[in-house]
Amino acid sequence: MRKTFLLLTTLALGIVYASAQEAIFDRNDITSPEVNADGSVTFRLYNPKAITVQVTGDFLNGTTAEMKQDSTGVWTYTSKQLEPEMYSYKFLVNGTEFLDPSNIYRSRDIASFTNIFIVSKDKADKGGLYSVQEVPHGNVAKVWYNSPTLKMQRRMTVYTPAGYDDSKKSYPVLYLFHGAGGDEDAWTTLGRAAQILDNLIAMGKAEPMIVVMPNGNMNAQAVAGEWSKGMYKPSFTQHMDPPGLATMEESFPDIQNYIEKHYRVIKDKKHRAVAGLSMGGGHTFSVSKTYPDRFDYIGLFSAAIVAGRNVNFMGVNKQTLDSDTELGHQIEALKKNDPKLYWIAIGNTDFLYNVNKAYREYLDEKGLKYEYFENEGGHIWRLWRIYLSMFAPRLFK
Repeated sequence: MRKTFLLLTTLALGIVYASAQEAIFDRNDITSPEVNADGSVTFRLYNPKAITVQVTGDFLNGTTAEMKQDSTGVWTYTSKQLEPEMYSYKFLVNGTEFLDPSNIYRSRDIASFTNIFIVSKDKADKGGLYSVQEVPHGNVAKVWYNSPTLKMQRRMTVYTPAGYDDSKKSYPVLYLFHGAGGDEDAWTTLGRAAQILDNLIAMGKAEPMIVVMPNGNMNAQAVAGEWSKGMYKPSFTQHMDPPGLATMEESFPDIQNYIEKHYRVIKDKKHRAVAGLSMGGGHTFSVSKTYPDRFDYIGLFSAAIVAGRNVNFMGVNKQTLDSDTELGHQIEALKKNDPKLYWIAIGNTDFLYNVNKAYREYLDEKGLKYEYFENEGGHIWRLWRIYLSMFAPRLFK
């Protein structure tokens, strides 16, 4: 009886082992997406039982394209020639969203996953900047620090340039904030910050710098699933539920103190920069005016400007800005400290466009010098990657 049991157990384990090996060595001969020589992209999905299959993504400007099935059950669609860029997409199978099983490259934006691909014609174009090239690479670390102001341990992402670990020199520092719904992973995944900095530095277009990417949710320690709250679902409004014990500008000294104690940074205004997108642009706006003598370089990317008491950022206009007495004093202090670069950038269809227009009119009236860049597009990562690629080369010159 025992021999029979052992035999059955061995057979069962063999079947499980064989199944595991089949999974490990499972072949997927479908290539998708395939970036063609002319810059078009071919998508493929094997699903012989599907009735309809579509592809949707930012390369289609939010629309969908019908895929056609061949006799083998493979559905195919080839795009028009695409400009160099990093793109995202999904499949719709019988109306239901699916990721591409042939593409292991995916990114998370808040609680949504998409597949990604890069189109590039030259190392210096946008697709090239966002790609990993054969250049010296910086390191990206997930760093825990104590925040006495928020009364918790918190995590941030820190990029150190190639050569940092092997030298004794000190470096300038850029504090880079993410938007609502994001976290300390956003700029390195969706924003391709490490690739952008590696490539710009290698080309001699940007100074070697340390880039600090904090978690902008004042009620959280780290990205969802990687702190004691557990595996909760992140949301666009996660930074408000519940409110943190303090604001970013109030708790920012905890970040700066840790960085200046643990990293070789140059501790003066000329070698500090701060920038951010959307909510992070609002953090940049607030931190730079709260500490007007700390930064010579300030970048507002599609910024959510907050002014006055109990005014929603969507309700900000010239009148609310003018009525904020404290803001007036802070902008005057910032003006006296004369930052080398106050850079504002936004897309012409961004829902925050009018808010930023009102803020520029306010700065014009106050006499604070700034530079402005506007391009086509809305409130999207495609623009924010461009803004970082434009802003970083302007720093610390």
